[in-house]
Amino acid sequence: MAYKKLLEKQGYRFTGEHSAVKICGWTKKSLRRKGVCYKERFYGIKSHLCVQTSVTTNFCDFDCVFCWREKYNRPFKKVDAPKDIIRKSLEAQKDLLSGYGGFPEVNRKKLIESQNPKHFAISLTGETLYYPKLNELIKELHSKNFTTFVVTNGSQPKILEKIEPPTQLYLSIDAPNEGLFKKICKPLKKTAWKDLMQSLKVLKKLKSRTRTAIRITLIKGMNLMHPEKYADLIKLAEPDFVEVKA
Repeated sequence: MAYKKLLEKQGYRFTGEHSAVKICGWTKKSLRRKGVCYKERFYGIKSHLCVQTSVTTNFCDFDCVFCWREKYNRPFKKVDAPKDIIRKSLEAQKDLLSGYGGFPEVNRKKLIESQNPKHFAISLTGETLYYPKLNELIKELHSKNFTTFVVTNGSQPKILEKIEPPTQLYLSIDAPNEGLFKKICKPLKKTAWKDLMQSLKVLKKLKSRTRTAIRITLIKGMNLMHPEKYADLIKLAEPDFVEVKA
């Protein structure tokens, strides 16, 4: 399939019909002694032990203007099994990192440790909550002593209400009001802003069960404005953390 071949050229390794792994740039930098991801500094998630995975390469209901990822949007035909995703993701991670032993600057201790990851970041591409077996995947990962971060765009409040609590749950906000939201995120659903507001309220309810974070993507000349509006949105969720990206 042309779409899969395109993603593979970009460094993705498919682990099923709609699931894939890609080595994070910070994993590479960590191995080559060039710094670590903020998650290591903030949350203790070691960059060289992190598997960056997607369970929804086939679908996202936003078409954000800042997103560099490829768009495909096809329905689930065969749903990948959680156990298969985990097994194949670990195999792919090892395979994709196998060539790093040839770099003289690589931290040998970290390279050996990277063969046994401890964390799954479930985001990468697509809207994660559309994966029908997400709760099973989170449970299976936790049963194997992995920590999990899950990222959502807030378009699925009803699914969010029933999520199996990951180690950390992120919700993305990319605009301070509905008008800018529609211009920047270009959602497929007309109810997307209303759904996002509901998801923020759901996130507040989930605080007792998981660590929560609001992630804001700011773009100069587009949404770097109305800080009081962002504050109002953050208050709806009362997250444990607010992360601001540029």
